[in-house]
Amino acid sequence: MRRPLASLIAGMIAMAFVVASLASPALAQEAIGAMPENPQPRSYGSGWNCSAGYRLEGAECLALVIPANAYPTGRTYGTGWECGRGYEEVGGRTCDPIAIPENAFLKSSGYDWQCERGYRQERDTCVSIDLPEHAYLTESTSGTGWTCDRGYAAVAGRCLPIVVPPNAYLTNATYGAAWACERGFVEVDDQCNAIVLPANAYLDQESYGPGWSCERGYELLSGACTPIDLPLNAHLDRSGNRWRCDRSFQISQGVCTLGQ
Repeated sequence: MRRPLASLIAGMIAMAFVVASLASPALAQEAIGAMPENPQPRSYGSGWNCSAGYRLEGAECLALVIPANAYPTGRTYGTGWECGRGYEEVGGRTCDPIAIPENAFLKSSGYDWQCERGYRQERDTCVSIDLPEHAYLTESTSGTGWTCDRGYAAVAGRCLPIVVPPNAYLTNATYGAAWACERGFVEVDDQCNAIVLPANAYLDQESYGPGWSCERGYELLSGACTPIDLPLNAHLDRSGNRWRCDRSFQISQGVCTLGQ
């Protein structure tokens, strides 16, 4: 009588397992050999690891001593546990509550605290921010915790008006110059003087110089823009206000001569 198909398949699987065990006894023992209590199969490959909360010691999975308010990590290094949210490890043995001072709250990470808005940290406390007139609170956790309104500058813990001269505007910069001259004016002795533009020049709002530059093909001489006398075998450089000799030529006494 023919054996049922399911029984035949089961017999073939059993036979294959016996053959594999005989061919590789080490593999068979790792997979099905003497297994300690509290094991769990590996996520990949064969064999097993100790369950979370246990650690392999010799051939046994021994329970870790996990303090209150902690949880097992399943790691094979370190303590094998971590403190829960709102607690911190002390001496590698206990999880004590994080001391949160008045006017503070636990950060989203759960492992530190931060002062509430309107307070700033001083060591282990949160002190009220003394907000001067013409200032507003910032989100910064360092420094004074405030900044001055537009048009004011911080001076010795106060916000004083910025004196902006005529023909100037506020820069809104948090450092450096608080104001700058309008286009067509240049700063001289904390004032903005009108730029006197010579012929063959254009406004150039750099932070230095007279506030203008010569057009291409002109050079600055004695406060004026004079035409560049371009010698033979020379060309204007990238700036357009100087010249240099063509390739294979070199300057000698103001002219470009063929190199030796």
